[in-house]
Amino acid sequence: MVTVSPDEVTGWLRAWSRGDESALEKLTPLVYAELRRRARRLVIRERAGHSLQPTALIHEAYLRLVGSAPVDWRDRRHFYALAARLMRQILVDHARSRGRQKRGGAAMLVPFDETAIAFSERPDLVRLDDALQALAETDMRKSRVVELRFFGGLSVEEAANVLEVSPQTVLRDWRLAKAWLQREMRRGESVRR
Repeated sequence: MVTVSPDEVTGWLRAWSRGDESALEKLTPLVYAELRRRARRLVIRERAGHSLQPTALIHEAYLRLVGSAPVDWRDRRHFYALAARLMRQILVDHARSRGRQKRGGAAMLVPFDETAIAFSERPDLVRLDDALQALAETDMRKSRVVELRFFGGLSVEEAANVLEVSPQTVLRDWRLAKAWLQREMRRGESVRR
């Protein structure tokens, strides 16, 4: 495995955003292992028999990245933050599609481990996305903290860097967002019954 500095990754990202297609070819193997690790953590939380595999998840995210308008990359954290958002969208799209196929049947379940959002039961991804969208309407930064930490696998320090706030602010937002989401998901559950 080749060791590469964050500055090198940032350099290739910036070259790619300037239109250098060869930079993308050099960048892909450098970020692939990290994206795969993050995708594996997301997919392992899914229900048994879940059909979307980590490789398919990152390949779909890659296709969306390559097919989108050029991004003016600030650094590698910016790249991983966008990848986190794309993986979230892909998983939610997959869950919504699956729910439609079953005419409102059970959506994908995402278990949260103790380092993520602590719920007493496994919330479904569609309800989590709906709750995150509602949170974003009242507090975009807290919603982004959840997206970066849960879907992106970023550490507190990495999320703080992306959001340009202190690690203490990220920790505070993380705690408040977890409590808010837990309340919203319970409220949504009681409405469905």
